[in-house]
Amino acid sequence: MNHSIVYALDFDGVICDSALETGISGWKAACRLWGDMPRDAPADKVEAFRQVRPVIETGYEAILAMRMLHLGASVETLFGSYATEFQRLMREAGVDSGELKALFGATRDEWIAANPAEWIRENSLYPGMAEKLAKLGQTNTWYVVTTKQERFVKMILSGNRVELPDERIFGLDRNMSKAEVLKLLLERHPGQPIRFVEDRLLTLVKVSQEPALAAVELLFGMWGYNTEEDQRLAQTHEFKRLQLDEFLSDLS
Repeated sequence: MNHSIVYALDFDGVICDSALETGISGWKAACRLWGDMPRDAPADKVEAFRQVRPVIETGYEAILAMRMLHLGASVETLFGSYATEFQRLMREAGVDSGELKALFGATRDEWIAANPAEWIRENSLYPGMAEKLAKLGQTNTWYVVTTKQERFVKMILSGNRVELPDERIFGLDRNMSKAEVLKLLLERHPGQPIRFVEDRLLTLVKVSQEPALAAVELLFGMWGYNTEEDQRLAQTHEFKRLQLDEFLSDLS
């Protein structure tokens, strides 16, 4: 029986620090909706977006966050009332989430077409991650389990010389929840321990509520897109909290 560990790794916030690219793509898209915004995103707005990235659940929301930051909203305001403010902005602009998703996707695709190397560079892997994944692949099996489109995952991994077969990337294209993917991995690897590394507390909570996934070890990636409150709550749920250096140095 194979007793090597199977790793299911979230992508954004665990493998890849995509906050910079997401923020810039959001700014570029916002410029198309609101003509009063300068073409290039100011550095202070990009840095502010990095701080509010934990509240962004879907890429298109970066458009709304960047618009709010341009209008002078503080990081604290976004954390406190982003849902209400996002809905207000959408009403005022006369757009719905479907239109914003399409705009965000088209804006990102144009950037990739114009300068793919730059786009990949702005989606940097966390320091030491490429080396860690290479070592992991020598002794264990690892998967990407993400809500990101698989083509983006493939581009970023390839651009960082990280090899992963297509069949081990479970992204938005599969139309499966992360819990459903983990159930599939349990079937694919009977008897092997599975570790799920995720930076979003709510995702881990949902997985923990699935009796069929009781055997999956849930690890909370504290280096990703979460808040101090999330990190505190992770303890109450008894998820193992993991720092980046701990993950990189784990030899199992």
